[in-house]
Amino acid sequence: MLGKLYETQVCSAARTLEIVGERWSLLIVRNAMFAGMTRFTEFQRSLGIAPNILTKRLTEFVEAGLFEQRPGPVYALTAKGRELQPIILALTAWGDRWAAPDGPPVTYEHAGCGGEVVVEAACERCGERPPPPGVTAQVAGWARRRQDARPVS
Repeated sequence: MLGKLYETQVCSAARTLEIVGERWSLLIVRNAMFAGMTRFTEFQRSLGIAPNILTKRLTEFVEAGLFEQRPGPVYALTAKGRELQPIILALTAWGDRWAAPDGPPVTYEHAGCGGEVVVEAACERCGERPPPPGVTAQVAGWARRRQDARPVS
């Protein structure tokens, strides 16, 4: 079985995968976010996920603060969970382009005007939308010190 933690990585993407990177995780969040599902039976029926796996994922999501459990039992996305929306939209866009030979099976529309919702990387300073080669990673000073302090394996 693969490990769930990326302890040697000084990376927020790795930390995010520790929370939502397991199989079914983002599909559960997707169904809560876009289909309004809140009940265990709704998630189980729509995904065909084994009940023990669904129980584990929902429990972990509640512990991580992505969902809150209410009486019923109802699992409601929190603000923290709702902020995963751009991740799901970006994964969907990539899948539409590279893994959907018959075209996008689902589109996400703005409820206000009906326009399609897209996610694009943009520079917070100038607003430019750089292509992938135009984006570089800059390691923060505190993260660099943490990397340097780690023993070499």
